[in-house]
Amino acid sequence: MSDRVILREVGLRDGLQLIKSRLDTNTKLAWIKAQAEVGFTEIEVTSFVPISVLPQFADAATVLAGAKKIDNLLPTVLVPNLRGAVMAMDAGAKKITFVLSVSDSHNRANVRRSTDESLAMLREVVAERDNRQDITLVTALATSFGCSMEGAVNDARVTQIAEFLANEGIDEINLADTVGYGDPIQVRRIFTDVKTAVGDLPLAAHFHDTRGLGLANVMAALDAGVRRFDSALGGLGGCPFAPGASGNIATEDTLHLFDRLGVDTGINLGALLEVRRHLAEWLPGEKLEGRLLGAGPANR
Repeated sequence: MSDRVILREVGLRDGLQLIKSRLDTNTKLAWIKAQAEVGFTEIEVTSFVPISVLPQFADAATVLAGAKKIDNLLPTVLVPNLRGAVMAMDAGAKKITFVLSVSDSHNRANVRRSTDESLAMLREVVAERDNRQDITLVTALATSFGCSMEGAVNDARVTQIAEFLANEGIDEINLADTVGYGDPIQVRRIFTDVKTAVGDLPLAAHFHDTRGLGLANVMAALDAGVRRFDSALGGLGGCPFAPGASGNIATEDTLHLFDRLGVDTGINLGALLEVRRHLAEWLPGEKLEGRLLGAGPANR
């Protein structure tokens, strides 16, 4: 397989939002720079959210400004509402992910509004984006494959929202398995349906490895034509509304899979493992996941 994929690191946002450790700004920038130097072209560097809720992102504008100075890197940010989107745009973000949940219960718990209310707000974000220049707007659909509050999520609802997003001028759609309920058959089916509905609009996948199916789901999404994937170094991350949920698929394990498949990422696996060793030093006492650091890459 010779296809090129974009592997986006999300550990600095998704990974840091739930852990007890607090990384200082300089360490965050050192982490970003280290991953950029091994070949990452997109890194989700921060989130523009209320500081009272997530104080670890109080330095969002500073981190973004520092990341923008790194060569060959497109720093991306996440926002939950219009205010966060405007703050991100004012800070110079050129790729912004607006997050909402397919599950209404999860959306209310996460951002304190219904899914339909978030979709209405998204129209305001699109209008604000249209008044600026050169900003790529992504929508992440959390709980696309299941919800810890509502259980199964209707496939048709995922496709319906995706069609709405395409019609509203969203540049990319990211389907997220927020609580790790997805399986390969479901992943292939939903991505195929959404791809049929939105045509050539870029799709991305965001998987958690809660039940050990993360990399199998990557394979299914790859088979369905997805070429953009999120992952977190050391398997950092999780969901506050999914008790026991583990983090994202580990970046190092995901990259190893792509290397074994012959999929081009432009990322140096050996150099990434050195960054992974530094991560353990930057986050002492935090539980890190991933198989590859201990086992090493397959050499055959």
